[in-house]
Amino acid sequence: MNERSVRIGNFSGYLGDRFTAIDEAMAGDPVDVLMGDYLAEVTLAALAVTYDPARGGGWVDYFRKQLRPHLATIAERGIRIVTNAGGFNPAGLAAALREDLAEAGVDLTVAHVEGDNVLDRLGEFHTDGHAMEHLDTGAPLKDWGVDPIAANSYLGGFGIAEALKAGADIVVTGRVTDASLTAGPAAWWHGWTPDDWGPLAGAITAGHIIECGAHATGGNFSGFMQVPGMVKCGFPIAKIAADGSSVITKHARDGGMVTVDTVTAQLVYEIQGPRYLNPDATVHLDTVRLSQVGKDRVAIAPVVGSPPPPTAKVAVFAQIGWQISQMLFCTSPNVAEKVALLRDQLRAQLEGHVDQLDVTPLGTAAEDPHSQWEATVPIRVMATARAPEALKPFPAAVGSLYLQGFPGFHHDGGAQPVREPWPRIDYWPALLPAELVPNTAVLADGTRLEAPVSSRWATPEELEQGRSPEPPAASTAATTGGRRIPLGELTYARAGDKGGNSNVGIWAPDAEHWEWLRSTLSTSAIRELLPEAKDCDVVRHEFPYLRAVHVVLKGLLGTGGSSNLRVDQIGKSVGEYLRSKHVTVPEELL
Repeated sequence: MNERSVRIGNFSGYLGDRFTAIDEAMAGDPVDVLMGDYLAEVTLAALAVTYDPARGGGWVDYFRKQLRPHLATIAERGIRIVTNAGGFNPAGLAAALREDLAEAGVDLTVAHVEGDNVLDRLGEFHTDGHAMEHLDTGAPLKDWGVDPIAANSYLGGFGIAEALKAGADIVVTGRVTDASLTAGPAAWWHGWTPDDWGPLAGAITAGHIIECGAHATGGNFSGFMQVPGMVKCGFPIAKIAADGSSVITKHARDGGMVTVDTVTAQLVYEIQGPRYLNPDATVHLDTVRLSQVGKDRVAIAPVVGSPPPPTAKVAVFAQIGWQISQMLFCTSPNVAEKVALLRDQLRAQLEGHVDQLDVTPLGTAAEDPHSQWEATVPIRVMATARAPEALKPFPAAVGSLYLQGFPGFHHDGGAQPVREPWPRIDYWPALLPAELVPNTAVLADGTRLEAPVSSRWATPEELEQGRSPEPPAASTAATTGGRRIPLGELTYARAGDKGGNSNVGIWAPDAEHWEWLRSTLSTSAIRELLPEAKDCDVVRHEFPYLRAVHVVLKGLLGTGGSSNLRVDQIGKSVGEYLRSKHVTVPEELL
């Protein structure tokens, strides 16, 4: 057991994050562990299309290229590396890294964690009576009507901890929870057991904050105009103590900032509600308190934790068809009529071929434009079908309208028109009993170490998300005597996706605005402000310590980010959209 806080630095929040991140981390502040997260649900969907077990691959080669120049320095400094870049084939990536180490003449050991890939066991689960019902619809997996191409359970951090305890310098995983990439190393460092739910909850909270890289240092932050060095925000570091409390900071030499608000932004991102369910512990997010303890240093007091849920979440993917899209443009006046004509003309040519045709204008033209571009509105056109052949007429249908469509019809002259469709992947979230999903560390010599598990599971009462009571209605004086301003003038927000659900956290940086915010954002008010959510079940929670209202808009994103037809496919802008809405604010708060 190590009493000193473990310093865990992030170098990736998704596949495609800044390639130089490991370079920057190696040149930055000292760390004990570097962790990289690459596997968003949409990334898994994309990898699933191309992965062929017979041909190998299936991992994130981007990570391998990032790491290769630093192997000798990592060995010299004794830094441990933990990543989920193993994707569908962590053993394959581990073997490839061993080849790189041998070629470089560097003595580091590589282990991998497996057990998450349950695709080959779906038939077994069905036979044994596990229906794997969809988390939102309740439908059994057998009724999906398509053949899954990937099924991965979200593992906890103790497989990682076992590998590190056995001496691994680099640990490669597949689908673990994002926070497990931090909680696992913290458990190894401090010698925690699976029953140390409080410390584990603290580490999971810290891991949730740093898992998305620059999200915690000013990236994708409503207050971005106040962030120094925003052109290139640095990557975060979590310093996690033996009791699970932590301090979030960043490399001092790099841009960005770490404040209570940048940390709050990540805390309310992609959560289900006040209970943050993880395979290692259930985190009571409504107990989290933040304090600014120095420049770029935010402390998180010990967080309340309880046993983990008795079920493991499983992400199942299947190809449900094909899709194709093209961006077109029209110029005012009469934008609405031009879009309507485009829709009618495309329907006339494509009806009977495509399953869905979506024509979405983006934005509005300026009333008295100062340039042609202020008068121009983009139009995203997308079509889907079960077979790629059905979409073959799409490019010709779009291309036929230049001389017979609305006046001014054009596409981006610097972009090639789309010619071929691409696979459409859908997502099916389900649950399995946790004991059915192994979490196994595999060492370089083939030794297999099973991760220890909690002595008990959480009860349904401990897992209940509930809904916060509706606030009292705002007084007539407050709604008639105030001023109408954008909600964002007094709030920040962060939005994300949980499968087909959009989650939005919106909070008041100023404590004096909290009571006004919570009373303003009732469930009915949210429905009025977001008419797109009129058919959604809106689940509302309050986090008083964070001065935040958190809402889950169930079904806003269809069945998942990889398959819905929205332009903002995974709901990243829903929070900013909400901030742009005008609300009434009492004069005394302005």
